[in-house]
Amino acid sequence: MRYANLDGVENKKTFKDIRKWQKERKSKIKDLTKNIEQSPVKKIQELNENRSKTTYTWIGHSTFLLQLNGVNILTDPVWAKRMGFQKRLTVPGIALEDMPEIDMVMISHGHYDHLDFPTLKKLTGSPHYYVPAGLKSLFLKKGYQNVTELNWWESAEHQGISIHFVPAQHWTRRSLNDMNTSHWGGWIFQTGQETFYFVGDTGYFTGFKKIAERFDIDTVFMPIGAYEPEWFMAVSHINPEDSVKAFLELKAKTFVPMHYGAYRLADDTGPEALKRLYRAWDNLKLPKEQLKVLLLGETVM
Repeated sequence: MRYANLDGVENKKTFKDIRKWQKERKSKIKDLTKNIEQSPVKKIQELNENRSKTTYTWIGHSTFLLQLNGVNILTDPVWAKRMGFQKRLTVPGIALEDMPEIDMVMISHGHYDHLDFPTLKKLTGSPHYYVPAGLKSLFLKKGYQNVTELNWWESAEHQGISIHFVPAQHWTRRSLNDMNTSHWGGWIFQTGQETFYFVGDTGYFTGFKKIAERFDIDTVFMPIGAYEPEWFMAVSHINPEDSVKAFLELKAKTFVPMHYGAYRLADDTGPEALKRLYRAWDNLKLPKEQLKVLLLGETVM
């Protein structure tokens, strides 16, 4: 089984394209000394004791701790110090040993910067793993039994939380021969009071409008980084301007940016992505209170 994007969109980059990108990268001068800052306040004790308040905390990259209905949820947990040959640029906002026990783990897709089994081994608690269609067999092979896989638009219930797996525009691969043998997407959480949308990894696509037709979203965790060079990345990684466009199409109330500043997956830097996001926001004269840019380890309660 090979999975595909909406509208027949494919990632068709060739070895020649990769060589072209490598040559471009050598000609660019980037300041990698400026990185996303750590929050001066880490609510570690409150997070470990919390059983009732709704919170979300940015750990870094695409990893968030969400606390909904007394349930501790982790999205794409990755505490890895390296990604391929690249060293992690920023320390995770909360150390793994300081995290509360985890009840649910949500995986958007199988790329290594979103699915890191060494991290999963170190999680405390007895998490239920929710994964895209096609990934359950890998989890079972690794010894994880408490696994539910969903296809696009499928749903599940977990301790009073409605979970929905929704489309994204991306691709996946973990080895030479498993290209797109598992799916990719985003996760929506409905508590009865609020709806949260973790977008996952995506390019800009028509799916945002389709998702908005089905869900009234309060808070969206939206990727903004790893977009440069755009001729290479646009199919799979949304740029800051298009992320704002997607936010407006979703008709969400709060925009929380993610997927920037932790790993050098492309040529843009975390501060560059944020600068473009702020500029796009200001150009459209959007309300400042709707944009919630978090520091690493910052918690919204």
